[in-house]
Amino acid sequence: MNDMTQGVVWKKILFFAFPMLIGNVFQQLYNTVDGIIVGRFVGTEAQAAVGASFPVMFLLISLIAGIAMGATVLISQFYGAKEMQKVKQTIDTTYVFLFVSTLIITLVGLAITPALFRLLQVPAEVFADAENYLRIMFIGMIAMFGYNSVSAILRGLGDSKTPMYLLIGSTLVNILLDLLLIIQFDMGVKGAAWATVIAQGLSFVFSIVYLNRTHNVFAFELKTMRFNPVLFKRIVKIGLPAGIQNMLFSLGNMTLQGFVNGFGTIAMAGYFGASRIDAFAAMPIMSLGAAMSTFVGQNLGAGKENRIKKGIFSSVLMVAIVSVITTSTLFIFRARLMSVFTTDPQVVQVGAGYLSVIAPFYIFIGVSFVLTGLLRGAGDTFVHMIFSLITLWLIRIPIAWFLSPRIGVVGLWWGIPIGWVVGFLLKWGYYKSGRWMKNYISNAGEAEGHESAEKTA
Repeated sequence: MNDMTQGVVWKKILFFAFPMLIGNVFQQLYNTVDGIIVGRFVGTEAQAAVGASFPVMFLLISLIAGIAMGATVLISQFYGAKEMQKVKQTIDTTYVFLFVSTLIITLVGLAITPALFRLLQVPAEVFADAENYLRIMFIGMIAMFGYNSVSAILRGLGDSKTPMYLLIGSTLVNILLDLLLIIQFDMGVKGAAWATVIAQGLSFVFSIVYLNRTHNVFAFELKTMRFNPVLFKRIVKIGLPAGIQNMLFSLGNMTLQGFVNGFGTIAMAGYFGASRIDAFAAMPIMSLGAAMSTFVGQNLGAGKENRIKKGIFSSVLMVAIVSVITTSTLFIFRARLMSVFTTDPQVVQVGAGYLSVIAPFYIFIGVSFVLTGLLRGAGDTFVHMIFSLITLWLIRIPIAWFLSPRIGVVGLWWGIPIGWVVGFLLKWGYYKSGRWMKNYISNAGEAEGHESAEKTA
C-alpha cells in the first residue's frame, strides 16, 4: 500500500501512475487483440461486429462502474485519514452491491441486446456475429466486475502494481486463447468472446487469492461481509453522478456509432481500429488523471490541501510532455498503425482520417483528465457530470450530426476534439474558482453529521 501524503509530489504521482498505465494498456489489449485477430483471420465484417458490441456493453455497465468509482474515492479518503475500519466496511459494502447489480445487468443485457442492435442500425451482415459476441460477454460479466472491483480497491489503498501484474498475466492468457479458439478451432467471434471471459475469470480468482493472503484486514470473506447502508449512501452520492455521466456518455457513443453504422461496414471497421489506437494513445494521460484521484483523496483525508496544488502543477506538466509525443506519433504513423488491424486499404484510409483530426488536440484532453482526477478525488462528481454532458450532447453529437451529411464520415470525427477543448475550458475555470474544495468540506461535514447521529440514536 502506498501513502501518497508523504514524499516528493511528482515522483509519487508518476510512480503510482506508471503501473496503472501498464495495466490500462493490457486492459485495452483485451478488446484490441480480439479485433486484430478477428480482422485478420475472420474478416472485416467480423471485426465490425466486435466493434459494434462495445457501446452496448459499456452502456449497461456504466452506471455500476460509476458507483464503484465512488467507493474507490471513499476508500482513498478513509485510508488517507487512517480510518481502517471504515475502509473495511466500504470494501464489504462495495462487494455486496457489485454482485447483486452484476446479476441484474447480465439478465437485462441478454434480454435487450437484439433490440439495441436494431436501434443502432447494425447492418444485417454484421448482426448475428455482434449478437453472439455480446451475449457471451454478458455471461462472463461477473468475472469482469469482480476483477475490476478488487483492482479498484487496491488502487484506493495505493497499490497500483498488483492490478498491473494480474492484467499482464490475464492478457497473455487472452491472447493465447484467441489464437487457439479463433485460428485452431475456427470459432470466429465466439472464440474471441470466450477467450476474454475465461481470462477475466482467472484474473478475478487470482486477485481474490492475493487480497486474502496479503491484506488480512481487507480480506474477501463471505461469512463476515456486511452491507453498510450509511456508507453506501455516501458511495452513491459520490458515484451516482459519475454513473449517470457514464451512461449518458455511452448513449452518446452509441449515437455516434449509429452515425458510423450508417456509412457501412468499411466505416465501422475503420472507426473500430482508430478508436482502439486512440484508446491506447490516451492511456498515459488517463493514468496520470486516475493517479490524481487517489492522490487528491488521500491528501484531502489528511488535510494537506497545499500538496494537492503542487500535484496539479506537476501532473499538468507531465501531461503536456506526453501529449506532444502522442500527437507527433499519431500524426506521422497513422496509416501504419491502422495497418496493424487490417489489410483493407479502404479501412486504413477511414481510420487514418480519424487519427489526423484528433491528434493535434491531445493536450486539451490530457489536462482535462488531470482535472477530472482532482474532482473525483474530492468527491465533486456532480459538476464533472454536468461538464461532460455539455461537451458530449451540446457539442460533440450536434457537430457530428450537422457535418457528416455535408462532408462525409470525417464530419463525425470533428465533434470529438472540439468537445475536448470546451471540456478543458469548463474544468479549468471551475478549478481556478476553488469551488471543488468548498464542496468537499461541505460533503465531509454532512457525512460526519450522519455518523454522529447514528452513534447517538
